Amino acid sequence: MRQVFLDTETTGLSPDAGDRIVELGCVEMVNRRLTGRNLHFYLNPERPNNEEAVRVHGLTDEFLADKPLFAAVASEFVEYLRGAEVVIHNAAFDVGFLDAELKRVRHSGVATLASGIVDTLAMAREAYPGKANSLDALCRRLEVDNSKRTLHGALLDAELLAEVYIRLTRGQHSLVIDGPQEGSDSDATEQADLAIDLSSFELPVLAANADEEAAHEALLSGLDKACGGKTIWRQMLAQPA
Repeated sequence: MRQVFLDTETTGLSPDAGDRIVELGCVEMVNRRLTGRNLHFYLNPERPNNEEAVRVHGLTDEFLADKPLFAAVASEFVEYLRGAEVVIHNAAFDVGFLDAELKRVRHSGVATLASGIVDTLAMAREAYPGKANSLDALCRRLEVDNSKRTLHGALLDAELLAEVYIRLTRGQHSLVIDGPQEGSDSDATEQADLAIDLSSFELPVLAANADEEAAHEALLSGLDKACGGKTIWRQMLAQPA
């Protein structure tokens, strides 16, 4: 499955009031592995920044003055996004701005381009009800290093979001670009390891104690909750014998 983790920085809080996107960052993941094929633009918003917005992202009007307009990058962005599942933290905010920009250049909205939209803020609120669920809060809770995030930045935030998403969905503990290619030294070593005869080894079987079984059940329950009760093993257990 192809996913795009996306974030924007803007001149203010309301596309309906004319606020525009000043930075767009996208990170691609295929089958839960980063590909390194990212997309990043600084954009001239054709209007002044709100002072509060500049304090958040640090992108001044002077810095943005010579950057491309959204119209100049729209086609590249549309093709990059097309068919992917889009993952955004507080999706309504970013999608509102993206749809406004796409409408200006007569493109269809994000929901039409993407195969689906996932809001990690909604996921986090379900997994951690009553707790702070900002991107910074999730980085701290899930032990994602955000020490470089002194200001908000669309590409950095999209990269952090990808790491948060993997940990939030408990799929793996870190993200790597595709591993050794077929024919490499590492591949040859792996093939040699597979050829070892293991029949002479006697492996001990260790039964879990009560505390370990309880911890395992708690982990399974957390996984089931994170995916909205759609885990296959729960469905199988619920079926009549």
